[in-house]
Amino acid sequence: MITRRIFAGLCLTAPAAAVLTATEAAAQMGAYGKQKVVYHINYPGGEGDKAYRGALRNIQNHINALGAENVEVKVLLHGNGIGLLQNANTDTALQTSVGSLKSQNVCFHVCNNTLVGREIDYSNDLYDVWEEDIVMSGVAELSKLQIDGFTYIKP
Repeated sequence: MITRRIFAGLCLTAPAAAVLTATEAAAQMGAYGKQKVVYHINYPGGEGDKAYRGALRNIQNHINALGAENVEVKVLLHGNGIGLLQNANTDTALQTSVGSLKSQNVCFHVCNNTLVGREIDYSNDLYDVWEEDIVMSGVAELSKLQIDGFTYIKP
């Protein structure tokens, strides 16, 4: 009973929300250190590409928290995840998000097995994909990146 009252008292005295000033946020940016991370996308975007937009927002938030110079980000697309760059071919909002991330040195890797299996021409059917963006196998690349020290995130 006493423990509950103390805990309740602590909860009541805690601030409702912590909002950082620009100076405080800048001071905390170094708190996470340097990171290497791979975002794995292999699912459909859903209505209005909601899942894809959410994943791209997560990536941007990650960069914002660390600073682009403190994080190496790779996005691995295979299976239904290829839909992100297929849809971006005609969706200017997705193009803007992908382009913004690329301008911050985010690399998008596309699985060749998916391209071959689904008869997708990366140069015509996908937004801003080049030959050097293609990896032989999405799952093999995920494993290699984890061995190389990249943290795995599935948004």
